[in-house]
Amino acid sequence: MKDLIWDKTLSVDVPEIDADHRRLLELFNRLGHAVEDGEPQARIEATLDELISCTDWHFQHEERLMEQHCYPDLPAHRAEHAELIESGRALLQGLRQSGASLSSQQIESLEHWLTGHIYGTDMAMGRYLAEAM
Repeated sequence: MKDLIWDKTLSVDVPEIDADHRRLLELFNRLGHAVEDGEPQARIEATLDELISCTDWHFQHEERLMEQHCYPDLPAHRAEHAELIESGRALLQGLRQSGASLSSQQIESLEHWLTGHIYGTDMAMGRYLAEAM
């Protein structure tokens, strides 16, 4: 598994959001290494749960900033957040029910889940907030 490395291309130019994103990348990398190293299922599930919980907190943080600065695309951004969190929770629930570990396809999906959101809607939000703040 390749680590996700923070670089300027992931920056949304809002330091507090960038700090959150760095933390999410660290958790994603920890999860990938846990799977790759064959760590116990309970540890993998706990790490995925932590990634989902931190992502949920981060999304609430972003939404507070968007509300505070009257971001016009807040409803659509909030809906994307809800969809992402729900898909993460469904993945975790499926793992807990099946006892299976994360597959390489699921890890790849999580990577796209994380980076796709940052490169997509977060960049537009970041441009708006960087000017508004």
